[in-house]
Amino acid sequence: MVITEIFKSIQGEGTRAGLPCIFVRVTGCNLRCTWCDTAYAFHGGKKMSVEEVFARVDELAGRCEGMLGAQGSVPLVELTGGEPLLQEEIYPLAEKLLTAKYSVMIETSGERFIGRLPREVIKIVDVKCPDSGEPDTFEMRNLEALSENDEVKFVLSTRRDYEFARDFTLQHGLARRVRQVLFSPVFEDPQGKWPGLEPRMLVEWILADGLPVRLGLQLHKFIWDPATKGV
Repeated sequence: MVITEIFKSIQGEGTRAGLPCIFVRVTGCNLRCTWCDTAYAFHGGKKMSVEEVFARVDELAGRCEGMLGAQGSVPLVELTGGEPLLQEEIYPLAEKLLTAKYSVMIETSGERFIGRLPREVIKIVDVKCPDSGEPDTFEMRNLEALSENDEVKFVLSTRRDYEFARDFTLQHGLARRVRQVLFSPVFEDPQGKWPGLEPRMLVEWILADGLPVRLGLQLHKFIWDPATKGV
């Protein structure tokens, strides 16, 4: 498989924000969202076997040969990208991590079917909004493949995006299907390539409509410079 980076940081988004996490960022994506902050993962990368990726995760977790560490902890691992489901090796990697008692998350654009992943994998599934530049790419079969441990995320840059996300959430009863529905405002690009959505404005919209969703902020961008890689 082709890997852009593997690093240890804290989880910056979702219901596990703030927890220590090991990230495996694969290379390549078939979408081009207007506000993408990981375009550096579109190309390049390093070829690694599933065993090599697993060994690096073990090393960062302070484990030895896949065994639990001295504290008996179960580290959190996120498979992300790019789009991790473009690489066939992601499935055996997820299985191997689960067997070693890691808690495994995967962040995916929602364009690929998630049903081949082990049910134990925590799936963070995007639904692309109109102003992402990639509307109508969501694989609708994913609605039935979601479980109560998964999360659905909308990244919002405009009022139009918000109204789409609101209507989609209510129409498909997302709050009853998954652990959490996340509404995440676009963070302004440091180089001015795209504007951000003011979080307070989004909060006001959510409260006005009484939506059963959680505001999602990219915690790592408040801790480090927003353009910093490997965090």
